[in-house]
Amino acid sequence: MNQKQMLRPATDAATLAAPLAGFNTADAVEYLNTLLLSRAVELLGALPLPRAVKLLEAPELQRAGDLVAALPPARAAALLGLMADDRATDIVHQLDEEERARLVPLISADARQVIQQLLSYPPHTAGALMTTEFVSVPATWTVGQTLQHIRDVERTRETVYAIYVLDPASQRLQQVVTMRRLITGRAQDAILDVAQVNAPVTVDVQMDQEEVAQLIRRHDLLAIPVVDAGQRVLGIVTVDDILDALIEESTEDAHKFGGMEALEKQYMQIGFLEMLRKRGGWLSVLFLGEMLTASAMQHYEHELARAVVLTLFIPLIMSSGGNSGSQATSLLIRSLALRELRLRDWWKVALRELPTGIVLGTILGTLAMARITVWQLGGLHDYGEHWLLLGFTVAAALVGIVTFGSLSGSMLPFALKRLGFDPASASAPFVATLVDVTGLVIYFSIAATILHGTLL
Repeated sequence: MNQKQMLRPATDAATLAAPLAGFNTADAVEYLNTLLLSRAVELLGALPLPRAVKLLEAPELQRAGDLVAALPPARAAALLGLMADDRATDIVHQLDEEERARLVPLISADARQVIQQLLSYPPHTAGALMTTEFVSVPATWTVGQTLQHIRDVERTRETVYAIYVLDPASQRLQQVVTMRRLITGRAQDAILDVAQVNAPVTVDVQMDQEEVAQLIRRHDLLAIPVVDAGQRVLGIVTVDDILDALIEESTEDAHKFGGMEALEKQYMQIGFLEMLRKRGGWLSVLFLGEMLTASAMQHYEHELARAVVLTLFIPLIMSSGGNSGSQATSLLIRSLALRELRLRDWWKVALRELPTGIVLGTILGTLAMARITVWQLGGLHDYGEHWLLLGFTVAAALVGIVTFGSLSGSMLPFALKRLGFDPASASAPFVATLVDVTGLVIYFSIAATILHGTLL
């Protein structure tokens, strides 16, 4: 083989990688996201391993699983073995069973063992989020020894914001030393002399990621250790990982609250048939629910025939009840997610929403009464000789429907959570459908009472 032939692969690789030469990691990731999958795979295949690893580790990189699956197996396995354990596990999660079985055995033994361990933890738990790449030292070390150790291992650790001090014999977590405390200590000081005073804040591998986030926020931490029953450190959950997880979860909740299944991919990456499946099911359920509204109106067909004027206010009545229910549901779902409320607080919420719904309904009822009065006296519309009773009917119905909407909208998330479902499944369209049906019953029941002997 001549010299020209020997240099050609390197030259071709350099040519392929040239578009990313002037980009930092964030810009390179954004550029890769705009490319066709085949072109992005070519670029990743041509980049030096460290550079490709940095791009794949960025959570903003889209189609990471597809990119790894499309690379040559040896290249893909090498990248997964060099990546941070938690990010490599995330990507392996995205692979289908066949691709996983093909690639995982090719990963280096140490990295493969860690990835398989992380894969064994349930999704959305501390164990599934944690990384095993943290800095720990024996409690017998000095500040100087610890600083030298950090210099030696820094490139192989995800973060060095905190150093975990372990009992030399049992490996139990004794204390945590922040980097700030460490660098202000003297080299000869014992590591425990610069450790924090309070006991370390730890989490169990099975703890839900939302609870982990609450602890990180409450204690203002950059990372939190995950320990076993013997207080031995299994890994750490970093603040950036928990933020990424919570953003993903809040996106899923937003999709559910909009009345559809959560999307696992970005909007433009969802296929046409998959989009239909995600949206069609919920739309069909809501449509069947709205059929109950038609049934309710058929039940009051006689009243509608005698007082057609009542139909003018049906959209007003239904939308007001649905809006009040959606407001209450939105507030309660968020409060439950932030752990501001517990299941046992349902009665406190009910006692709060009941007067709130009555006052809000009274405000809307007053506005409706004023509107009917102005239109009648101003000659804009003739509601008939019993227009005043009609106004009272609409106003009273609004009080009842808005109150019911507030109560039902606030109690539904509690009920779903008690039954083991995600409270975000109490979507705004679902609440609106529920209130629509009951709203018609309330409206016509009040109309039958107030207008009896006049219009009805």
